Amino acid sequence: MADEKNGGAAATASEPGQMQVQVLGQHIKDLSFENPNVGKLQIKEGENPAVQLEVNVDAQRLGPDVYESSISFTATASHSGGTIYVLEIVYGGAFRLQNVPPQALEPFLLVNCPTLLFPFLRRIVADVTREGGYPPLWLDPVDFGALYLRRQQELAKTAEKQ
Repeated sequence: MADEKNGGAAATASEPGQMQVQVLGQHIKDLSFENPNVGKLQIKEGENPAVQLEVNVDAQRLGPDVYESSISFTATASHSGGTIYVLEIVYGGAFRLQNVPPQALEPFLLVNCPTLLFPFLRRIVADVTREGGYPPLWLDPVDFGALYLRRQQELAKTAEKQ
């Protein structure tokens, strides 16, 4: 029998044990844009600013089956005359995760969830730098899987040394 609430399709319950993910919300946890030398800096013609980027991810449990995954991002633009701007943002999302195997939980929170959040962070970074008076900083995609593997290797090296 068709269920009219679901557009005429029959409603089916998800299979027991099937992994379920729900995005509960996204948010800016922290945002800072510093323009410390505005008006003092003179960029010489042909001089391109150097932009240093730093990306980190973190996750924490908020409640039963609810987790927060967040991306910490810092961009520092500078040239021979000093710092042009510093942008720091922590962008997070709340996720309800059900039936996730314990061994898959950490990688899911530190790889899959940041991958879902990244396009929104990217847009905010571009908007803030543009509103700060500079060309928008469009971020290249981040390989959160490689970032996670590098983090795991660093932790393994630290454990070996102890």
